[in-house]
Amino acid sequence: MSAPPNRMKNVRDLSTKDALSPGYQFEFFCQGCDYTWRSKFKTNRMGQATGWLMRFAFLFGGLGKAGRATGAFSDAGSRGAHDEAFLEAQAQAQRLFHYCPNCRRQYCGDCWDDDAGSCTYCVKKAAEEARGRYMTEDTGGGGGGALRCPNCQTPTEGGRYCAECGFDMASTHKSCPSCGAVLPRASRFCTDCGHGF
Repeated sequence: MSAPPNRMKNVRDLSTKDALSPGYQFEFFCQGCDYTWRSKFKTNRMGQATGWLMRFAFLFGGLGKAGRATGAFSDAGSRGAHDEAFLEAQAQAQRLFHYCPNCRRQYCGDCWDDDAGSCTYCVKKAAEEARGRYMTEDTGGGGGGALRCPNCQTPTEGGRYCAECGFDMASTHKSCPSCGAVLPRASRFCTDCGHGF
């Protein structure tokens, strides 16, 4: 799985500061669907010990200053432990999520296209843009401009199929009529049998 350049941003911090069971946990989510993954809860032992000390300090009034001092020390140490727990959880999450270099978001395996090296949303957007390039306006001498079929160059008013040759103008790929291989729509020759288009 691909990794982002720095810290992953598709995360919710579920860490707790509860006096008796403080700890760190993080939930990572896909930015394309509702898939989530949670790291294992990692107990903050120093925070837990401080919580018990503070509880005893409350019961026995004379330990109050010691409890507060230990709490401040624990808070300082827990910041480093929190960052360490986050980096550990992030390393595990990077195996489950892909970083899309186009939109710079994180996606699960279901929202990822390995062949394109991009999220399925960027792949779909690129296909729509490619379709727009194939159906370009005619700028030649006739004035008013019309969309043309990329296969036979017949002007068209829109629609999925060309009225002249039946070409599927929404497709991004085509089949070779000789051997049936599926090729990118712009291919001029079949890579399997050499048939020319």
